[in-house]
Amino acid sequence: MTALTPLDRAHTHPATLARTRERIGLITEAARRAGAYVAGAGSRGVAPTADAVAGLGAFGHPLPDSPRPAREVLAELDAFGSPATVVTGHGRHFGFVTGGTDPAAAAAAILAGAWDQNPGAFSPVAEALDRVACAWVVEALGLPSTAAASFNGGATVANLTGIIAARDALLARRGWDVGEQGLAGAPALRVVIGDEAHVSAVKALRLAGFGAVQIERVPTDASGAIDASCFPADTDDLTLVVLQAGNVDTGASDPFAAVIPGVRERGGWVHVDGAFGLWAAASPALRSRVAGVEGADSWATDGHKWLNLPYDSGIVVVRDPADLARAMRTDAAYLPSDPAALRGRGIQISQRARGVEAWAMLASHGREGLAALVEASCMHAALLARLLTEGGATLLAPVTLNQVLVSFGTHAATDAVVAAVQAEGTTWASGTVWHGTHAMRLSVSDAATTADDVAAAASAILECWAATRG
Repeated sequence: MTALTPLDRAHTHPATLARTRERIGLITEAARRAGAYVAGAGSRGVAPTADAVAGLGAFGHPLPDSPRPAREVLAELDAFGSPATVVTGHGRHFGFVTGGTDPAAAAAAILAGAWDQNPGAFSPVAEALDRVACAWVVEALGLPSTAAASFNGGATVANLTGIIAARDALLARRGWDVGEQGLAGAPALRVVIGDEAHVSAVKALRLAGFGAVQIERVPTDASGAIDASCFPADTDDLTLVVLQAGNVDTGASDPFAAVIPGVRERGGWVHVDGAFGLWAAASPALRSRVAGVEGADSWATDGHKWLNLPYDSGIVVVRDPADLARAMRTDAAYLPSDPAALRGRGIQISQRARGVEAWAMLASHGREGLAALVEASCMHAALLARLLTEGGATLLAPVTLNQVLVSFGTHAATDAVVAAVQAEGTTWASGTVWHGTHAMRLSVSDAATTADDVAAAASAILECWAATRG
């Protein structure tokens, strides 16, 4: 008889077998409850009821003194947590450019959770999938094939990563090594952004050490895009320009082709905040909306918006891998710096394997499916705008991509409609202020949205408007 190895003995130990059976049962039960949630979520309101929100108080009990069975804890999470969610994946959530969850990506997330891999340390499968998914993203967006990319915690982190890479690269070209010399006493950098730059880009600039007095704002046009005629012509090799693909209210993008070449010719760096709008480049029909964006030095986008990946998933891409490696390097005897590893391409070292979900989604959809997803969202946005304007609402900006911006008369009337819609439950939209006018903003980025969802949402919005008018 062949002697058992230490691994065999460990695997067949009664206590190990019992723990394994318990774990399998718990994961299976979690999947069953998740399936039940998905099955029922489409038949309830998008926003949770007041009773469901009040029920969250059940989680606030004192920290238990003794252990509890994991199945009881899971049941408690489901009983009080599931009813209090916002339903983002059934086609009628139009707030905050929130994509749903692609089925392949959701399934991959379950498997990846069981794998529990850290691509920042040592995991061959996580590193391989991250590498392939990054290359696919770069290819789908039409960015330089030699660029380096990495997944991170969202567009704010992606913006921060790109901006730090830009800061360090611009200073390095002047002979200043931030890694060795820090920022105190470094040559001053000039930062140029548009008046409609998103708060995540502004926050990232602050986190990278740029104060408000260092930031120059360029006027924007009626769509929220930078007015190219107002863009400064005297940028130089100490200038960082942050442009935008997809205004959060209108979907409009800055004039990349008119701005980027001149900035780069004069030695400056262009970073593009493209949280959702950058994905227009993945569609042959919509690529012209972001023409010239591929000429930038770095780009940031979200996977949990138009790519419909689970939260959280940001992606940064940098044209020259050496610039990203310089800014993100790690130095430790047990964790040597490796620009090819994820820890050498991003801020985090320990992190979840986000590339698994991105790989699954892209492998499932392919280039044509990804383009179809983006195009369908834009078609549904145009339909939603048409139905609302036919019902009397005022469209405040042309529908450029997937954003719809409408008002219902006065500021007070619009605010009342937004509140009524959020309470009614058929759909969910957010309020905003556009050039001094209170507006309802609807963002169509869930792959599950259908024309029927759009019709139902428009009808509910118009009915809420009628109800608020008495």
